[in-house]
Amino acid sequence: MHPTASNGDLTPVRPIRLAYLVSHPIQYQSPLLRRIAQEPGIDLTVFFGSDFSTRGYMDEGFGVEVKWDIPLLNGYKSEFLPALRDNGTEGVFSPISHGLLTRLRNFDALWVHGYATVNQMHGILAANILDIPVLVRSDSQLKDRPRSGLKLAIKNVFFVLLRNLVDGVLVSGTLNADYWRHYMGKDFPLFMLPYAVDNDWFQQQCRLAATTRPQLEAGLDLTPGRPVILFASKLQTRKLCSDLVSAYAALVEGAAEATQPYLVIAGDGEERSNLEAQVAALGLTGVRFAGFRNQTEIPRFLALATVFVLPARHEPWGLIVNEAMNAAIPIIVTDDIGAQPDLVTDGVEGCVYPVGDIAALTNALRRVLATPETAARMGQRALERINQWSFEADVAGLREALAHVTRRLPVTRHHRV
Repeated sequence: MHPTASNGDLTPVRPIRLAYLVSHPIQYQSPLLRRIAQEPGIDLTVFFGSDFSTRGYMDEGFGVEVKWDIPLLNGYKSEFLPALRDNGTEGVFSPISHGLLTRLRNFDALWVHGYATVNQMHGILAANILDIPVLVRSDSQLKDRPRSGLKLAIKNVFFVLLRNLVDGVLVSGTLNADYWRHYMGKDFPLFMLPYAVDNDWFQQQCRLAATTRPQLEAGLDLTPGRPVILFASKLQTRKLCSDLVSAYAALVEGAAEATQPYLVIAGDGEERSNLEAQVAALGLTGVRFAGFRNQTEIPRFLALATVFVLPARHEPWGLIVNEAMNAAIPIIVTDDIGAQPDLVTDGVEGCVYPVGDIAALTNALRRVLATPETAARMGQRALERINQWSFEADVAGLREALAHVTRRLPVTRHHRV
């Protein structure tokens, strides 16, 4: 039986029946959905448009066949919607489902992941027909790819319409809040739902990984004791791993091989062959390509690392930053990473540098690796900061949003943005 909430006079109150509409099971979201499902007063049901992520599928970013090795559907109620169109990818016109109008009749609120696809708008319009309040969440930000004046004008008109269809927005961080205030107005209800990962799980797995570190070092042909710079993401052009390779070359130039840090690149994708050619052309002997690694393997690499680097541009958030901070290691990111304003302050949890500035990245690596104590101090601060960016904060923000749009659910903390 689902836990029962109570109001101020201890009279039992029926839980808020919350529907969540999302394109497909997402590995990052599953732990949060399990946590929400345990929250007293919230009766969660998730509606998926497609099941492609539960099967082996070709991930365009990684460039390899992917089948996630963590449970995607356990611990919460869910249903796959009947499909009108499903080509096994996520996009504006796929998946397209039907049957939402019937399914939403018994719910008190709808939470939609995104707003720019046919399925997302289908859910928003269905909820409005049924007079069910709508909450929207996305990781959009104003620091995005350039758009023409015409596209921006169309976007502004779209948000005027969207404002009348949505009752509140669940924002993932500072830049995302700026985005929604810009398009929806300063008076529109925003509620903080931090873009978080399962901190407890990652910290536990990183501690356990210490027991298998020698095997991973041997598998990567690493000499124990030398620092490790880690990149772990899709090898796409916008991730700018090539900048990290160039900065690494400048960092190790003239240094004795025995004192050089390693650069471990975990991931796969369209840029791998170019990166391998770049490493060969520069004559770098300390770079290791680890290939695609599944979710349960990531903590082993984080526990191995001395510092984590994400040199990307146009990165809406970058959840790998959250994961790395749970390993108590310093973080180096560009100023084009969505997570940066909320999670990484230059000189505190690591370093922040201008995107594309290889000299600045090289200097950031030198700063972090100056002494073992420097890296350890920054890593500890990273751990302390990420502990405040958690699923518990997500649940508190969601409770406040539901209380606002339904006028029923009691809240315990203030998370209005």
